Amino acid sequence: MKAELRLCERIGLSETMFVELVVWQLPAPAAGSAHSFKYRLALVDAGVCVMRYDNEAGKGDHKHLGAIEVDYPFQGIDTLITDFWSDVESWRTGK
Repeated sequence: MKAELRLCERIGLSETMFVELVVWQLPAPAAGSAHSFKYRLALVDAGVCVMRYDNEAGKGDHKHLGAIEVDYPFQGIDTLITDFWSDVESWRTGK
């Protein structure tokens, strides 16, 4: 099995804000992850990434909330996307 792109979307939320969702399924877990997905979900506002969920090699699952980085308890792609959209909504309404 080769890596397979499962999701690749950019969704505009306003004139200056968008989310980008990218999910790959890998043939084996990436370094630091216990699952076979590689992902990057980002909220960008006025050219600045203000929130990002990812699992870059060696760091495992985590999210960036502004300058803060915290572990993320990965429980599946559906939960990941739901949690991301919940944080997007919280960020937008908390501005």
